[in-house]
This record gives sequence, structure tokens and C-alpha cells, in this order.
Amino acid sequence: MGQIITQVDAFTSTIFAGNPAAVCVLLTNQDDAWMQNVAQEMNLSETAFLVKQNDRFNLRWFTPTVEVPLCGHATLASAHVLWSEGHLSPDEVARFDTKSGVLNAKLQNEWIELDFPVNHSQAAIAPPELGEALGVPSKSVLQNSLGYLVEVESEELVRQMQPNFQLLKTLPIAGVIVTSTAHPDSEYDFVSRFFAPGLGINEDPVTGATHCCLASFWRDRLHKDEFLAYQASSRGGVVKVYYDGGDRVFLSGQAVTVFRGELITA
Repeated sequence: MGQIITQVDAFTSTIFAGNPAAVCVLLTNQDDAWMQNVAQEMNLSETAFLVKQNDRFNLRWFTPTVEVPLCGHATLASAHVLWSEGHLSPDEVARFDTKSGVLNAKLQNEWIELDFPVNHSQAAIAPPELGEALGVPSKSVLQNSLGYLVEVESEELVRQMQPNFQLLKTLPIAGVIVTSTAHPDSEYDFVSRFFAPGLGINEDPVTGATHCCLASFWRDRLHKDEFLAYQASSRGGVVKVYYDGGDRVFLSGQAVTVFRGELITA
């Protein structure tokens, strides 16, 4: 039998929504070039590769073009696969060794809780090309390890904006988070979108890593610790966020398997 690869929609309870990720629980160690080739072949925003090591799994994430140090939705998908395919029992914690340190995931009813490092943002002076590329006026601009975090005036602006991806790609940053408070009648606290053409992803459908930035940003402004967030891409996805001001953010989401296949390897 060849290598099994599973596609999972993360941060959603229904297929064809949320953020798709491919997950490989590797039968044998593979080199970086092989993993990058598989990620390019899958052509999803992320493909996750896991190798069991004692009571943990080594976890790495690849876009179609590069390896990234942290990915929330592919971690959620990986934990889902470990439980749904019998690698772990439902009451076991999924522990991952990653380039962002040790990450844990817990299954709580139908939600998976991820324990991630917080990512603070600092005030920044944005280049004029940023506003031109986004095509919407900014209320504030900050910067973090993912790139720029841009606050705009309304949920409508977040949903309706149509960035110039070619121009965004010329900026010296990995990505741009755009966010606002949700509409007053909404069940959500805030909405966001994430654009990362520099990573080979024009728009990521739902992004765990951006919510590690948004948690502290919105805690400072809304003066609360718990949020229900919506990433307003065309697929859309829901993220529960808990952040009490410490160095960890707790993100919760749902996941559903779309299909499993066999990767024929040499």
C-alpha cells in the first residue's frame, strides 16, 4: 500500500467550506524536496506531514511553494485525522513538535481546541502601495511576523474588497490581514480576511495563525477575552478565540474529512 493522504476541510462542520488541507501521516521519513513536491501536487494552501516520535508527532507545513513555521488550519486538520483514523483515541491530547514549538490539540465535543503562541502586532507606517493594493481606506495599520494587520471601518469593506494581488506581491511582507468589528446585528465579534500572494496564496480561506494576531488586537479594543470570529473568504469559516493576555492563544474549530487517497510512491 502506498502513502495515504487525507483531505480535510478545517474550521467548518460541512464539506466544501472552511479551509482545505491535505494531511500525510508518513509511513517513513521523507526529505524536504519530496514533501514540497507533494504540496505542489496537492495545490492547496497547506499540506501537513506528520511523523510519530514517541508520544508526539513531528509536524511540518508546506504551501505549494514554501515551508511555513506555523499553520492553524492544517494543525486542526492533522489533529482531526489522528483521531478519526485511529492514530489517537478521542481522549488523548494530540501533541506536535513544530518549528513554532510544542503545540497541543484537544477534542472537546465536536470542536478541536488548539493551544498556540500569541503573535503581537506593533504600530507601523505602511507604504503607500499597501492602500493602493487593498483598494480600501485603513483605520489603523500594524505589523507582525505574518506581515501587516490592517483595520478598516466596517464588515462591509472587509467582505467587498477586491485587492490587487500583483501589487500586493511586490510588497516586502509575507501577507496582509484585514479586519473590522462585525456588524452590530451579527453573532460574531469581528471578521477578517488574509491575503498572502508572497506565499503563493492569493487569499487563504480560514487562517488559524492570523487569529493568533487578531486575539491580542481585539482584546485591547473590545476589552474581553472570548470571541467568536468569522473569516469572510468565499468559503468562510468560524473560529472560537480565547485569549486572557498571556503568551498563549486558544483557538477552536471544527473539521470534516472530504476524501482519502493513496499516494503512489517510488
